[in-house]
Amino acid sequence: MRYQDFERIISQKRLRRYVAACGGNTRKAMTLYRYNVELAQSLFAIISYFEVALRNAINNQLESTLGDDWLKNSVLPNGIFSAPVLSKTHEIILRAYNKLQRNNAYSHTKLLAEMEFGIWKYMFSPLQYRLTGRNLLSIFPCRPRSSAQMQYNPSYIFNELDKINTLRNRIAHHEPICFPIQRDDIYTDYIRNEYHKIMALLEWMGIESSDFVYGLDHVTQVCNKIDKLKTHIKTIPTSLTCVRG
Repeated sequence: MRYQDFERIISQKRLRRYVAACGGNTRKAMTLYRYNVELAQSLFAIISYFEVALRNAINNQLESTLGDDWLKNSVLPNGIFSAPVLSKTHEIILRAYNKLQRNNAYSHTKLLAEMEFGIWKYMFSPLQYRLTGRNLLSIFPCRPRSSAQMQYNPSYIFNELDKINTLRNRIAHHEPICFPIQRDDIYTDYIRNEYHKIMALLEWMGIESSDFVYGLDHVTQVCNKIDKLKTHIKTIPTSLTCVRG
């Protein structure tokens, strides 16, 4: 496809960062755009797998301590998430529960599936970790032992899940992930680091990560293609950055 046609479809504004990162070479900019989409697809699949594994592990743990309908019960009057300070969590769960009820479709499994990633992340925030029984770290039986230098505690897990959630939202909103935030240079280290953290968290859950995502895991290969493209980019004068290549 000619760059003019590609730009008309995707938009000049959206492609501007890619063209700048490719030194004005519009053909390489189109290639980088496609690589970014390919990277987002692979990474989103892995995050989705991880989210399901995390959700199910949390649910299995809390079913054993709070009962089979713990999520619905959490937003009933005097439920564990009924405190005003948890209004956002309460609202998300209650809205999903009410929708299922209106459609005569409620089941605990369906309510779990309605939850967004942030619900599971906040299970490791200080208050919700305490309210659910202070036992959710047990879903990571293979996590490293804490030391004076590094504490693998609920706050650590929360922060790691927050980074994954941020990356998930960037992909969902079609933001480019081959660039650092607010920069136009090609950079895959951020994605490589987040990818390795996701795989590590799976391992901490006792899951053989490479087997679990078999056939879906192309993150390293696409990062390598992006880095190879970067090595072949030659910067051209700014005055020529609008020349079509």
